[in-house]
Amino acid sequence: MGGTFQALKGGGAAIALDAIEISILRSLAVQLLELIGPGAPEPAEDADPLAALFAEGPSEPPADPALARLFPDAYGAPDGAAEAGVDPAELTARSAEFRRFTENDLRDRKRGDALAVVHTLDGLTPAGDGAAVLELTGEQPLRWLGALNDLRLTIAARLEITEDDESAVLFRLPDDDPRKPMVMAYLWLGGLQETLIETLL
Repeated sequence: MGGTFQALKGGGAAIALDAIEISILRSLAVQLLELIGPGAPEPAEDADPLAALFAEGPSEPPADPALARLFPDAYGAPDGAAEAGVDPAELTARSAEFRRFTENDLRDRKRGDALAVVHTLDGLTPAGDGAAVLELTGEQPLRWLGALNDLRLTIAARLEITEDDESAVLFRLPDDDPRKPMVMAYLWLGGLQETLIETLL
């Protein structure tokens, strides 16, 4: 898996992907969609169009560590440490209120990013044992960037990787470790994310 994103003339990014890479990326995106869950049902034709703007989401953080990484609390440190001079109960209340009015929209955006990956990959057909060139234009590069980031966060949560121990955990696993394929996917996604960012700068 050595393909990297390259900048397109006139904007956008392109990458050559073989059938296995397409299959892995699509499978990961579909799993991400399943993790995030379905969107809100379509409103009835006679529904108040402003009601969706004021729809309330959850106020509690997700129990699943991967979802908690995708939808973190807005206030306080990830390790639970409080801001200096602020009552932890106050931070919890602030986070709950913020989550209640923002998580639904954030889930919709993350769902849209993952769907963009699936839809663009569905249009690719490698010839024989070769690769197909995926070209991302318009808003597609940013959609892919969001999805790649979410995939890496999800895998990091499943592997219990933190920024502090990332290199030690990732590069010292023996080949027979059952986590190795997931680690390789994590590193590969990181390379894709990095080169895609470079095309956008």
